[in-house]
Parts: sequence; structure tokens; C-alpha cells
Amino acid sequence: MPDQRPAFSHEIIDGVTRAMLCMQRASWEQGVAAQALLELGEQKMVVLLMREAIVRCAPDGRVALLGSATNVTDPAVNGEPLLYAARLTGGRQGEFQAAADGLLDYLLHIAPRTEDGTFCHLSDSIQLWDDSIYMVAPFLALAGQPDEALRQIEGYRAALWDPAARLFAHIWDAGERQWVDPGFWGVGNGWAAAGMTRVIKAMPAEMRAPRERLIGYAMEVIDGCLAHLRPDGLFHNMVDQPGTFVETNLSQMMAYSIYRGIQAGWLGTAYRSAADRMRHAAHGRLDEDGLVQGVCGSPDFAHPGVATEGQAFFLLMEAAYRDLTAGP
Repeated sequence: MPDQRPAFSHEIIDGVTRAMLCMQRASWEQGVAAQALLELGEQKMVVLLMREAIVRCAPDGRVALLGSATNVTDPAVNGEPLLYAARLTGGRQGEFQAAADGLLDYLLHIAPRTEDGTFCHLSDSIQLWDDSIYMVAPFLALAGQPDEALRQIEGYRAALWDPAARLFAHIWDAGERQWVDPGFWGVGNGWAAAGMTRVIKAMPAEMRAPRERLIGYAMEVIDGCLAHLRPDGLFHNMVDQPGTFVETNLSQMMAYSIYRGIQAGWLGTAYRSAADRMRHAAHGRLDEDGLVQGVCGSPDFAHPGVATEGQAFFLLMEAAYRDLTAGP
């Protein structure tokens, strides 16, 4: 059997990072790229990415708006690196904090919601996407709004979760009361699992019962995805549809979530072998230019290709692997 645990390599990290930073980035791509660099400890690059996010700030408080004027929740993924940049910097601290405060104000007081208070993914429709669990909930939890973060997760889960499949459907239109995309999109479930993983880490210690409930939710979607893991450590784009293309990024997202869950103590070590297998598969998709091939590709995410989020989740996966294997 091939080695399932490739060594953590700074050379590989540098190559993947360079490729990621050469890509054009929309609002969520800027944020997830910054999150990846944050977890790797690349402080200066996080600050630089957030300086550019502020340059592209709308009057309503949404940051990093590039080709995504209708996006409601996607810009919020920049919130955590904005908060970090505010803590890290000296003379420019007010600029980053003001941007984070404006982004939070947008979410709490301006962003369109459904009747039950769940954020719409887009400003021109009343649609709920499972992507939004990652985009908005972790920032809310870190910005002192853990109850709102949980409220949002519950709202998306009520609309999109299929308990029999143990998977999230992708898009529900709450205005038209019909599915836009009822399929179990792999990366969408990856966004949900990784988003809940980040919220679990951010929750205050005194919120023990809600945290345990959220851990249960995260474990359910991890188990639901792993039930469809291929022998090669990858998934199909629609995880329960073998006729769809073989996709790379869900394996990275699952490995990231599992490594972080084991490290935090809420996920058992029995999951480690699956995470290692998925990580090994992702390493096998790297090309000589540092591009992770076979992810849901930009710009339409409907075909295998390359994408900023695929690069970022390789880096997030590697940071989580590094931290787990570093020991106490």
C-alpha cells in the first residue's frame, strides 16, 4: 500500500501558495485564501490580502467585492482575517477594525433574510445555499455573536439537511418554495463541515450544550460524506452520483475538518485513516506548477479544473495536518 501520509513540505506549500496568489479572486476566494495563510502563520500576507479587501469595500460594509455585487454571505468569509489583521497591526489597526465592524453591521442590520431570519445567499433572490454555513457563521462566532452564528446554522440545516442521506442539498429558494439545486454537491457539504468545524473552535467555553449539538451536526455530515468515499480517496462531484466527475476539493475539506476535529478532541482518532487517505489523494492531484487539479473549477464550478478555493483548502488541510502531528 502506498504511503498515506506524505511529509509536510514547505516547498510544496510555497508552490501551492504562489499558484493561489496568481489567481483572480472574488469575495469568498479572497477570504478563504487569507484564512489559509492565517492558519499557516503567514501574517504579512494576511494583512496584504485584507488591505485589498478593504479597497473593494461597498458602502454597505461588504468587503472584497470583485465580480460579486449580489453576494450577501460570501464577503463575510473575510471577517476572521480582518479581525486578525486588526489585532496584529499597529498604525493601521483602526482601518481593519472599522472594516470588520462595518461587515458585522451589514450582516446584523442590512443583509436580506428569510422569514425565519436566515441570511439569503444573494441579494436578488431569497435563496439559501449550504455554502453560507462556512461564509458567515464562523465570523459571527468570532465577532461576539455566537448565538447568531448558531441561529444561522440551524436555519440552513432546517432548509437543506436531508437526514436520511446525512447530506446537505445545495440550494433552496425560500421565496418560490422550490429547489434550485436539490443535489448533494460535494463541495457544498465540504463548506458545511468545515464551517461548523470553525464555529466549534470559536464558541465560548460556557456554551457547552450548543457546542455539543453543533459537534453532532458536524459529525453527521462528515459521516454522510465518508459513506461515499471512493477507494482512491476522492469523491464524485455529486457525492451520491457515480456518473458525475471525480472531484478533489471535498477530500481536502473533509481531511481539514477531521484533522481539526481530532486535534480539538471532539472527533475520534478512528477517523484519522480516512483523512490520511484523502490527503494522500489530494497530493496526487498536484501538478508541477503547484495547482491542485480536478477541483470544481472556476469560473462556473461545474467542471473539473482549478480554483482559488481548491488551492486554499490544500493549504488549510496541510496546516491542520502539521498541527495535529506536531504533538503537544
